[in-house]
Amino acid sequence: MKNIFAILFFFQSVLFATLIGPNVELRDFDVLEELDIDKSFITDYNLQKTYNSLLAKNSQKTYLRKLNDASLFVPKIKKILRQEGLPSTFIYLAMAESYFTIDAKSYVNARGIWQFMKPTAKQFGLKNNVYLDERMDLVKSTYAASRYLKYLKKRFGKWYLAALAYNCGEGRVIEAITRATIDMYEKKYGKKNKYSKDIKGYRKTIAAFTRKRLPFSKIHAIYKKVTKWDVKPDIYDLLVVQKKIRRQYLPNESRHYLRKIISLAMLNNHNFITSDDNAHLLNMGVSNTVATVNIKGGLHLNNVAHTIGMKPMALFKLNRHVKRGIIPPYFKSYPIYIPYNLLSRYQANKNNIKNTRFAIYKVRSGDTLYAIARKYKIPYSLIKKQNSLKTNRLKLKQRLVIPVLASSVRASYAKKRTHKVRSGDTLLSIAKSYRTSLKKLKKDNKLKTSMIKIGDRIVINY
Repeated sequence: MKNIFAILFFFQSVLFATLIGPNVELRDFDVLEELDIDKSFITDYNLQKTYNSLLAKNSQKTYLRKLNDASLFVPKIKKILRQEGLPSTFIYLAMAESYFTIDAKSYVNARGIWQFMKPTAKQFGLKNNVYLDERMDLVKSTYAASRYLKYLKKRFGKWYLAALAYNCGEGRVIEAITRATIDMYEKKYGKKNKYSKDIKGYRKTIAAFTRKRLPFSKIHAIYKKVTKWDVKPDIYDLLVVQKKIRRQYLPNESRHYLRKIISLAMLNNHNFITSDDNAHLLNMGVSNTVATVNIKGGLHLNNVAHTIGMKPMALFKLNRHVKRGIIPPYFKSYPIYIPYNLLSRYQANKNNIKNTRFAIYKVRSGDTLYAIARKYKIPYSLIKKQNSLKTNRLKLKQRLVIPVLASSVRASYAKKRTHKVRSGDTLLSIAKSYRTSLKKLKKDNKLKTSMIKIGDRIVINY
């Protein structure tokens, strides 16, 4: 009996392949099955259009380049998706979102591989502050995206609906299902049916909502009712383009987005990915390529990179979420990512990582904690926490540790602080004006005497 079903499935697959041309592979049906989509969707005209456009030579080159560029960390993402029980196809959801660019930024300020907006990132526990933006943390953002997608799957029942909601929001998918269900019900039972009076009111509510005259809660209340009816919109019903309708069930971007995810996944089954030059891409996810290590708060990535024999920029690229290159000083330790092949070297040398030199500020007359923080472009709460201050009161000549690199501060002020000598200026008056000593001013400017003339540029180093 099993053999009969296998033969029937084979001939059915061949029939579909005949309908859509030579580009289809039998494994393409697995992609649809993973996303809870009927395999007949392989014949969808717009899906084939998207798929064929990605098969163009230039698109193939982009596809391969992006996979190769991300070959260090894509295996880690695949492993997390597998652990979290998500379809393996969702690696291509990430590709559709950002093409695996860790610090990708959209026009609406979504960030990272998974393109999280700030509110959603916060909802799923991703930090965003002066030191960190965990939307660009390749591991934490993947776990957050997994939790979000599983929540959406539980809400809507299908993985493809979860993917659509990830793109355009839960509210828009709820609206789409609500409107499509009402239209399908009337098509099935006619305009005069047992819900006809209710439907008339529903349509007025929906129209008012789309004109932003009613809150979303009104649509959600209708959604709860119509989803109990005996009609259930499928992928064809939701992605259909309605004639003479300005607001479609789903935005054009989201319709294309779903087809793009499917197409990117199906490309991985195509013969160009199995050639000798690219065969290694098929094995991504089999072995460990990225290791997580905990670094002491306050250390700089530069120091870590030098200790393990890695180029600093390569380490920064893996850890874009550490915005200033400094592990937040208020953490006892914090996880970063290094290539797995350097893990043993890290373990052997982790105690040799040099401490970061922070800037030291000497409090002067008139200083406030807020003014000092503004000067260094950091929240005053960080200075307060770094120095274990219980109040905002400061003492004259008090020394504060400022959690920014001392070297970067010196470089910044060396470039910015110059004084052009004007009529009436003396070296002593300039020194007093910039709260430095005459001796230091002469030394920094290599002056043997205090003689200066109008137009001279005096460098002020702090």
